Amino acid sequence: MKRFSSILLYITIALLLLWQLPWCYNFFAVKPDKTGFTLYSSVIGDFAIIGQKDGNGIVRYDASGHEYSQAQFDSILPLFYYRQLMTDERFPDTLNGVAVTPRMAQLSNIVFRSVPSDINAPHIGLYPLLESMSGRVDLEMPGDVFRITRKRIEFIDMESNSVEIKKSRLFTEMLLKKGFHFPAVEIAGNPTTRKDYDEGYVLLDAEHHLFHLKQVKGRPYVRAVELSQNLQLKHLFITEFRNRKTLALMTDVDNRLYVLTPAYEVIKVDIPSFNPETDYMTILGNMFDWTVRITTAQAENYYAVNANDYSLIRSLKREFDNKYIPGLSFTSYKDKYVMPRFE
Repeated sequence: MKRFSSILLYITIALLLLWQLPWCYNFFAVKPDKTGFTLYSSVIGDFAIIGQKDGNGIVRYDASGHEYSQAQFDSILPLFYYRQLMTDERFPDTLNGVAVTPRMAQLSNIVFRSVPSDINAPHIGLYPLLESMSGRVDLEMPGDVFRITRKRIEFIDMESNSVEIKKSRLFTEMLLKKGFHFPAVEIAGNPTTRKDYDEGYVLLDAEHHLFHLKQVKGRPYVRAVELSQNLQLKHLFITEFRNRKTLALMTDVDNRLYVLTPAYEVIKVDIPSFNPETDYMTILGNMFDWTVRITTAQAENYYAVNANDYSLIRSLKREFDNKYIPGLSFTSYKDKYVMPRFE
């Protein structure tokens, strides 16, 4: 018994050292990477950056190194700083040969963010389905939620905790009529009333076929989306941007990014790769272009893509200089689980 206690003590000490020594080194020796705010400017045809340059203080400059004053920086990003330019009475009448207004800038600007911990987190499997055409300005949360089982879709009244037989049968029959194979392997929506409109959910069925599901005047709306034979989708993200130019963002098994339009066209975004399970992604977009930032463990990658055909305009890469010492840890930026892991 004494020998077993000694072995257990040594193992515990070894695990503590493996956990704490790398953590202490990384905490005290590794400095955070300061990459600065970066956004593509169609005015200058380059990335505009706010951050440190050559060890100096905060400056505003482009990827070629040219520096700008605050007022100049506002002018090269007019759709991002449109409120400031309106105040200064400097908002342009046209951009890239297109007549623009502050209202157009407001409606066309988009923001999207994806983090690995949301993808890898456990999901309850209960989803509210909002009414997409209620005739009211404000959206309302329903009194029921749905789940998709191996054989059907079931709506559950939250007050009585009972299955709504009639509604469940109606939606199940519509899904089957459109060719849906139960169960769903991916369900993506934005179940909140804090948005301008509702597009319901995009689904992948058991055979990885893509479907769009929403509720219109109390009845099911189901659309099967045709995909090319070599496209196997894996992750889905409903967008519901104000400009209504996109319905969803999607990635496939090869980590390629796609846009699903309201006309149910699937368009590939011309960037190398994006793995939602390991990478961070932020999109800041306007009526002319998107700035896509993808952060991996090794680098930050910026891609400027055309907002109409999603072709690549320009790219910028910043590799991280810091070298972390691997060790034992119990949490990770990739998920929300607490468990021992070596990374």
